[in-house]
Amino acid sequence: MPDALTLEGRIARCKFRAWHRGTREADYVFGGFFDRYHAEWNREDLAWFEALLEEEDVDVLAWAMQAREAPPHIAGPQLERMRQLDYVDIPR
Repeated sequence: MPDALTLEGRIARCKFRAWHRGTREADYVFGGFFDRYHAEWNREDLAWFEALLEEEDVDVLAWAMQAREAPPHIAGPQLERMRQLDYVDIPR
């Protein structure tokens, strides 16, 4: 089934889903990563992030913290960037 959303619609949907994961920790990882990098993504990068959003938070956090190896469809340059965790800005 083709995605009927425009590119802008897909980005808006990703932003919402990135910042509404259910735990503060996951929100900071997903949302912070989205905020920091989405403006430079191409369609392939956006598709990767959409696939990441379908994964369980506990798995993504384990992959980001290098506690577990990521599956092939997630592993790659974007995950390596996510593993830097330099985009997490926790308000005080």
